[in-house]
Amino acid sequence: MKKVLNIKPFENEIYLQAKSIIDLLRTKGFKAYIVGGSVRDMIMGIEPAEYDICTSARPDEIISNFKHTLQVGVNFGVAIVLLDGIKFEVATFRKEENYTDGRHPDEVIYSDDESEDVIRRDFTINGMLYDPENNEIIDYVNGLSDLESKVLQTIGDPEKRFIEDRLRMMRAIRFASRLEFEIEENTSKAIKKLSAGITKVSPERVRDEIVYILSGRNPGTGLKMLSEYRLLKHILPEVERMKGVEQPPEFHPEGDVFVHTCLVLDKLYENTGGNASTVLAFAALLHDVGKPSTFSFTDRIRFNGHDRVGAEMAKRICKNLKLSNKQIDRISALIREHLRFKDVTNMRNSTLKRFIGMDHFDDHMELHLADCQASHGMETAYKFVSEKLLELTEEEIKPKPLIGGDDLIKLGYKPGPIFSEILNKVQEMQLEGILKNKEDALSYVSANFSGN
Repeated sequence: MKKVLNIKPFENEIYLQAKSIIDLLRTKGFKAYIVGGSVRDMIMGIEPAEYDICTSARPDEIISNFKHTLQVGVNFGVAIVLLDGIKFEVATFRKEENYTDGRHPDEVIYSDDESEDVIRRDFTINGMLYDPENNEIIDYVNGLSDLESKVLQTIGDPEKRFIEDRLRMMRAIRFASRLEFEIEENTSKAIKKLSAGITKVSPERVRDEIVYILSGRNPGTGLKMLSEYRLLKHILPEVERMKGVEQPPEFHPEGDVFVHTCLVLDKLYENTGGNASTVLAFAALLHDVGKPSTFSFTDRIRFNGHDRVGAEMAKRICKNLKLSNKQIDRISALIREHLRFKDVTNMRNSTLKRFIGMDHFDDHMELHLADCQASHGMETAYKFVSEKLLELTEEEIKPKPLIGGDDLIKLGYKPGPIFSEILNKVQEMQLEGILKNKEDALSYVSANFSGN
């Protein structure tokens, strides 16, 4: 049951603060342990990003013993303790409960026994406890054995675990893909059987789990597993429809649109060191989502307008998943503009400068590079633009406008649509290097636009 492993905790600030919470609770006569994914990660030699704590103390007792707390989740036996601005989830031991709504327990039943608490948790590898005082792993669920065998399985009956909280099906995919574990047979069967139930989970929780899968290790494998386990068709049917959509082999020797998308996600993870933003990850996932509906075969397979169609589809998909308007705008822009790189060597100076002067252009570069590496492998356009970004100054790419609307009014022009036409043309000529100062711009306008 208790095993002393040669675990050397990452004794950084967050671990020491977690340990201090446990120490204080124990001095008050309560049991307390580190629990969950952080224990799994410590055993694997991975530095945990956070530490969850479980204890025999009731929520009111937790709150009364710490100066700074948040009463979020108290009704479910959870208190948030804040130490130096760091949040720690401290949960009271609980017994198994019924989950009629597939998320929240119908009734919270507290326990003084840590073994009753861990057997209600999701997966064996997340059900171990760590005692920092004695450097001991307490394992009631054979998590150590499964960790060593690289097997993911639920604690107890898998169908019961997934009906309690249907999001656990997606969490299973996340852990299995990220850790490169096999999903145990009964657990696997249960996910496939209950997969349609994922639609009962809120869009926000589904979205967050998608983000975890796309931003973690092996995101392409994670996406394939979502499809294999029948979840993808319920949460992202538009992505599921990419499967089997052939592409021209001269540009996409890797395979169909779905295979390509999985590779793009893997390349993005590799290129960014696993630090791709939510925006960039979703753009990679959806950059070719318009291809199934624009597929045609003339002289060869073509997807005319899939960039524009995909950008509009992405807006709807991301809105349904409750991403912010700012995120949606950036994702759709990345998808709408992703084909423009093929023309960069033939662009006029003004067009090129406007292109590389777009907001968040570093994201456009990252998406393009991953897209190329996951298909034909040619990085000519990427290297060309990279050189231009080194060659050109910020002022050359986004120069201060030579004139504005007030200048046009002084010339006698009446405000209206013609203002945009004139100012855009002046900016184009400025970017081309033809107009260099305000006087040149005013003379050009007077000579080329009627209305004054």
